[in-house]
Amino acid sequence: MDNQATKIYSLGRKIFKVRRERGYTQDKLAEILDISREHLAKIETAKRTVSLDLLINIADALNIKVRDLIDF
Repeated sequence: MDNQATKIYSLGRKIFKVRRERGYTQDKLAEILDISREHLAKIETAKRTVSLDLLINIADALNIKVRDLIDF
């Protein structure tokens, strides 16, 4: 896995971890973000990249700073 892929994977794992810590299901967080559960699942498993706008929305929904999500 190259460096960029590793970072995308790490971001997805961090979103997954914080989502679970906050007690959100994929369905609930996806509903809050107005995206499909499948889209969120692909972000969490690094099968899809995330736009900056969506990353900001995810951080806001999880009550975390964007920099904490991308602290590689």
